[in-house]
Amino acid sequence: MSKGWQRIFVPLMAVVIALAIASIIILFIAGVSGPSTGNPWNDFWNQIGERFSFLGRAFQAMFEGAFGSQFAWMNTIIRMTPLILTGLAVGFGFRAGVFNIGAEGQMAMGALMATVVAVNMPGVPMFVTIPICMLTGMLAGGVWAGIAGFLKAKTGAHEVISTIMLNWIASNITNWAVTAPFSTGSGTPKSPEIAVTAKLPILYSIEATFLSYGIIVAILAALVMYIILYKTSMGYEVKAVGFNPYAAEYGGIRVSKNIIMTMAISGALAGLAGTLESLGLYYRFYGTLTSGKGFDGISIALIGQNHPLGIIFASMLISGLRTGSNQMQFIGVPKHIVTIIQSIIIFLVAAERIVRTILGWDRKKKVKDGLAKSAS
Repeated sequence: MSKGWQRIFVPLMAVVIALAIASIIILFIAGVSGPSTGNPWNDFWNQIGERFSFLGRAFQAMFEGAFGSQFAWMNTIIRMTPLILTGLAVGFGFRAGVFNIGAEGQMAMGALMATVVAVNMPGVPMFVTIPICMLTGMLAGGVWAGIAGFLKAKTGAHEVISTIMLNWIASNITNWAVTAPFSTGSGTPKSPEIAVTAKLPILYSIEATFLSYGIIVAILAALVMYIILYKTSMGYEVKAVGFNPYAAEYGGIRVSKNIIMTMAISGALAGLAGTLESLGLYYRFYGTLTSGKGFDGISIALIGQNHPLGIIFASMLISGLRTGSNQMQFIGVPKHIVTIIQSIIIFLVAAERIVRTILGWDRKKKVKDGLAKSAS
């Protein structure tokens, strides 16, 4: 099997293994009734048919909750929109060998600054307001990430530490903003509602739930990142720096410039994710707007193998699992089972050698290498 197919097959196998482990857990926790023999193992085997029936209903509920109706599809797409962009943000950084753990803070800063602009542009035409708000959010996220990129390129400061610290700073800045100078009303800290002309147009709606054109923007961003990475010299330089910065520098590529640029683009994508949440979903800024979506980008990038198109499908998988978990609760399956599934998938994708060993790829490679050495 070629390396390209292996990159696709590893996440798929990780999903299958995770679902298998989750199935075993559900079989043991299944809420079934029947006469007890006093021996838990005997009770388990006597009820095995009923437990498998419960397992089938659990996965059916999860699928129907995520994809079983137009409303379910819409909720899944709403959830996946910011995940695509935060996954792209982290994945693009990974391509250059930098670990952008700060997508959460970059997303928050992008959302806040875009909201500030959107609130103060009443009466301005939509075709002017929305692009300006998006550019503002991307600029804010890019500058916030660019700080960490500059520190790494010029001082050697590790980007993991600096981006985590910047997350804390961003969190405190945004919380202060919606509790003091930029707050309105009572209850949950929030900003004033944005101008009507700053709201993203509605793509589809069911009852009181709206799907904006944000998903189109997110998919277009993934396609643009694909073109940049695989069809431009800039993408070649980014991947070269990520593969071996010393060899890249020896080949005439400016490593420090690429690190700063990569972090800035990564932050801009995360900032765009926050902007779309403000303009297309909440229509204002909340202190809890990000809700861990920036950190979710790390798992999305890993599952998607840092490939822009893979990140789209990984975002759909994670958002589908989470949307479907709400339906599973109605039949007695705790929603935390989805967290277990997601964690196992990430673990197996990150520890790729485990999957490769299960499939026997490493053994076949050793045999092939041995035959090649013998022939030489």
